[in-house]
Amino acid sequence: MTQTPTAQNPEEGQARAHFTVPAKHPMVTVLGSGDSLLRVIEKAFPRTDIHVRGNEVSAVGEPAEVALVQRLFDEMMLVLRTGQPMTEDAVERTIAMLRKAENGAAGAAESPAEVLTQNILSSRGRTIRPKTLNQKRYVDAIDKHTIVFGIGPAGTGKTYLAMAKAVQALQSKQVNRIILTRPAVEAGERLGFLPGTLYEKIDPYLRPLYDALHDMLDPDSIPRLMAAGTIEVAPLAYMRGRTLNDAFIILDEAQNTSAEQMKMFLTRLGFDSQIVITGDVTQVDLPGGTKSGLRQVQEILEGLDDVHFSRLTSTDVVRHKLVGRIVDAYEAYDNRDDAQAGTDPGK
Repeated sequence: MTQTPTAQNPEEGQARAHFTVPAKHPMVTVLGSGDSLLRVIEKAFPRTDIHVRGNEVSAVGEPAEVALVQRLFDEMMLVLRTGQPMTEDAVERTIAMLRKAENGAAGAAESPAEVLTQNILSSRGRTIRPKTLNQKRYVDAIDKHTIVFGIGPAGTGKTYLAMAKAVQALQSKQVNRIILTRPAVEAGERLGFLPGTLYEKIDPYLRPLYDALHDMLDPDSIPRLMAAGTIEVAPLAYMRGRTLNDAFIILDEAQNTSAEQMKMFLTRLGFDSQIVITGDVTQVDLPGGTKSGLRQVQEILEGLDDVHFSRLTSTDVVRHKLVGRIVDAYEAYDNRDDAQAGTDPGK
């Protein structure tokens, strides 16, 4: 933290911003414990001098950067007024959203505070909410459309947010049941040769869905809800021949559906139901020569009324920061590979 008894004056071509943190907000909530949040801000704006004295904050530097710092503190105050604390991750995401808006990102109308304070579900002492602009738009799309596709790399919250919306819909009685399904592709959906009971055979493929449910509901209530049919978790093959009414239906790992399976699933839609389909088209595990139903369906349904495609990217990864960089590195490698294949006369 930089502290000075007098605010630094700007040099020629520089700008200065000054703002006062209201007394009702202790400075530790703005600067972070041990000034951890301030260090994040200083690292993000290395050419801007940020000075703190008491509850007064000033910034001196390039006009565009100073304006961003001013907006950042404004957004932080909006979040803090809701009673939600700021974290290092939230500050970094706020800065990323502000820079994206500054660079003219299409439709970047939502403020970072709007994104970070949108609550979906509160359960067991924690609140589930979007953490990025694309995640907020994905959640909003689920509210507005009957069929939503959430497409993006691992760790972008595609399935987790969809399940939070499903639980929210069930609790508010918008639907009577939740149906969660995945293709058990590693077993080719031919589960008979696996050892154990049917439940033991399918459990490894559905375990991630159970894990998310346990985050959102009282674990003791889940067996009761499943026994009553209020929550159903089943492999995709079990959807064939059914019409699913009054349900919130999630198809996870949809990149591992064949074109025929995707069509079969989409045509299960019944009255007063909603479908969310999630997947990552860069992680297809289908046997060679089988076209991913998720890849194909984008060509078929893009632009169809009441069907929405939400696309998330590495910037929406909410796991360890390294995950986003890994996703980018693999994408760069694949693009380089494709470019070499296109120029190699032997291919």
